[in-house]
Amino acid sequence: MEVLNRPQLTHLQVGENLKILQIEALANKGMPEHNSSHEAVIVVQEGEAILKTKDVTYVLKKGTTMVVPAGLKHSLSAIKDFKAVAIMATDSIINFKN
Repeated sequence: MEVLNRPQLTHLQVGENLKILQIEALANKGMPEHNSSHEAVIVVQEGEAILKTKDVTYVLKKGTTMVVPAGLKHSLSAIKDFKAVAIMATDSIINFKN
């Protein structure tokens, strides 16, 4: 799958303790390997994608929810146009592999 140079992440809301990010990837595109400084909750709104870690591959479909642990290196490859929200601490930092 082709990888986007920059993933499409949009801040939807930022509160005192939590922020909500919109994640979007077109079919056959994705997000390169990355991790977050804090755990995140992912809620899939549309489409289908593969989330890969070193040891496990997950299929994410509409309605899927998932807790991604802090520091877990993972990548995302969209099978169908994909849209999800990520809920995480306001001071979370997403680190992309160079």
